[in-house]
Amino acid sequence: MSRRVLRRRMRNLMIVLLMVAAFLSGFFGRTLLNSHAEEAFIRPVQRYYTSIQIQSGDSLWNIAERYLEGSGYSPREYVDEIKRMNGLKGEAIHAGEFLTVVYFAE
Repeated sequence: MSRRVLRRRMRNLMIVLLMVAAFLSGFFGRTLLNSHAEEAFIRPVQRYYTSIQIQSGDSLWNIAERYLEGSGYSPREYVDEIKRMNGLKGEAIHAGEFLTVVYFAE
């Protein structure tokens, strides 16, 4: 087999391999993007804010339990969010005060 024929076959093989690689990357890339898009669309939730008056016996933790549903936050993360939103340095709150809290709904 001459060098010329061998080069032509190698070139043709490379073209075929590149075409297969392009097809597979397009197919699998599109599949991955579609599955990601479906996951992202599963549950759109809106973020709302409200002001609540602290009652006797309330703590940031039981307030978090009441409002964190659907947030994706852990109780600790939700308490930290309440503290951040209200400028609280610690966890001390007092009956009669008002807090801004976030809640989530579809």
